Amino acid sequence: MSVKAMKSGAVEFLTKPFRDQDLLDAIHQALDRDRAARQHQSELAGLRKRYESLTAREREVMGLVVRGMLNKQIAFDLGTSEVTVKIQRGNVMRKMEAESLAELVRMAAKLELPPGRRG
Repeated sequence: MSVKAMKSGAVEFLTKPFRDQDLLDAIHQALDRDRAARQHQSELAGLRKRYESLTAREREVMGLVVRGMLNKQIAFDLGTSEVTVKIQRGNVMRKMEAESLAELVRMAAKLELPPGRRG
């Protein structure tokens, strides 16, 4: 029964008789898990909203950037100029509120984005 309860999402399985403190600890643990899950969902929703604010081309550029491609490689792949890619890359960083490439890569991983195309 305890295995079934845990698989169904139970935080703790208390057997009788149990101490009041054990029940309180289980309740606090469940509340902490719920708080963390809600925070994670909220962060992910914010990330998705920022990603949706990108243009189709900016999304394309982001996908290639997080793959580690250089601006001139991206420009060649997309058939555009390197200056244009730099502008679009800057727009991606600003709109996604990423302070570094590493942070942008982590965001893409959280969003589970497919890898960008490679001509």
